Amino acid sequence: MKSAPPGEPKLVDLALQGGGSHGAFTWGVLDRLLEETGFKLEAISGTSAGAMNAAVLAHGLIAGGREGAREALHLFWRRVADAAMFSPFQRSPFDRMIGRWSLDYSPMYIATDLMARLISPYDLAGAASNPLRNILTDIVDFEKLASGRFKLFITCTNVRTGRGRVFRNGEITPDVLLASACLPTMFQAVEIDGERYWDGGYSGNPTIAPLVRECQSDDTILVQINPVERADAPVTAQDIHNRVNEVSFNATLLKELKMIALLRRVADQSDGEGQQWGQMRMHLIRSDLLATLGASSKLNAEWEFLTMLRDEGRRAAEEFVSQHRHDVGVRSTLDIDSFLEGN
Repeated sequence: MKSAPPGEPKLVDLALQGGGSHGAFTWGVLDRLLEETGFKLEAISGTSAGAMNAAVLAHGLIAGGREGAREALHLFWRRVADAAMFSPFQRSPFDRMIGRWSLDYSPMYIATDLMARLISPYDLAGAASNPLRNILTDIVDFEKLASGRFKLFITCTNVRTGRGRVFRNGEITPDVLLASACLPTMFQAVEIDGERYWDGGYSGNPTIAPLVRECQSDDTILVQINPVERADAPVTAQDIHNRVNEVSFNATLLKELKMIALLRRVADQSDGEGQQWGQMRMHLIRSDLLATLGASSKLNAEWEFLTMLRDEGRRAAEEFVSQHRHDVGVRSTLDIDSFLEGN
């Protein structure tokens, strides 16, 4: 198991989950980690909103270093909020009055949620349009990403096979990022190389395997958006639907973490790849706040909401850095063995 020489920055990878506008939490995490000169980034695996953050972060680092990355992330989320000002998905007066960030009482959200069960995006003119396309093409220089200075792994789900496909630096385009965030009830599948793709969360949110197999770093920092556990079982139709999505979007990630935990136990007896999996040190940055937000708030892109999530991300990252700065490069701070319990 490798560790950085004393005094040198510690090589780390990032694994960024998706979750709509809740990805602004990851923005805050990255904003704080960019201030930490003791870490050196090698690779990023991202899905959906995590894919957007990954591409913008890598572009910013290449174009302008750490400050360039912070500015690029701020600009991206500012542009998202500006575009959302014209979105039909707005909080209702009641939501605003009681201080809720969700869209549960938004007439358009309710109508869209009902229509999604009866009407396909292919039945609606303009359903394939995604406002993120122009934002991404304006901010990200995809030729710079192809340089491979930072390894990028973006996961999309192949509609035909149901399997995940991981796109790497030279393959990443605006279409790949949009495919990674393509919710099938809202947008038509994105066609790439003759295949159609949906949100990568169904097959890897995010995918850990390439960070193990293709990177030198033995430390991965996972930024979690989707709660793995909830205290209470859902009882309303909407809550049941939302929990099914959470379980689905976490399933592949949990399997990979369990594989790491299992191989860590037998690392000395494993072959080369088994040892790689077993030696990966895992770290987690998360927030209990995200579990209190309704699923509909993932479509809320008000600037006030996004900056609240950003500030919470900075707080969570600050807590992680304060407690575990010296553990990175030495030991795991995520007890992934706990994921084996009950299975």
